[in-house]
Amino acid sequence: MSAVKTTLRRSTALLLALVLTACGFQLRGSTELPFRTLWVGFSDASPLGTEFRRYIRSGTSTRLVDDPLKADAKLQVLGESREKEILSLNADGRVREYNLFYTFVFRVDDGKGRDFIAPTRITLKRNISVNENTQLAKEAEENLLYRDMQSDLVQQLLRRLAAVKTAVPET
Repeated sequence: MSAVKTTLRRSTALLLALVLTACGFQLRGSTELPFRTLWVGFSDASPLGTEFRRYIRSGTSTRLVDDPLKADAKLQVLGESREKEILSLNADGRVREYNLFYTFVFRVDDGKGRDFIAPTRITLKRNISVNENTQLAKEAEENLLYRDMQSDLVQQLLRRLAAVKTAVPET
């Protein structure tokens, strides 16, 4: 009986592996950027900047530099904001749902007046319902949604940087 279970488990694992490879599933690899060096204009206290720098250091061969004059590309932060807007009210006139917005405005240039990415705005939106009985849990959910939007924003920013067609010439 034990040999049958072992064989069944191995067969199931093999079948699962075949199905995943047949559908085109592939683990996300590292992102290569067309810049050898990059300066980023996030403040040191920015959680978005911290996560972005971590992805650059661990997932690319691009080196972050502290001096914008020594960078092949400069990512300038033009704005970053979080907003909460009422989406709907209940019959008593109390808030039932909010829209959460995370907006990031940036540009990427070569430091010599040539834009790789012109000033661009990325706005992410999530909905959150309100329940007066679980106020603490909803505040924690709101923070979790903002962190999720932050991670999504970092991934979008990396994809946009990777899509820049003009590579810096090798010296």
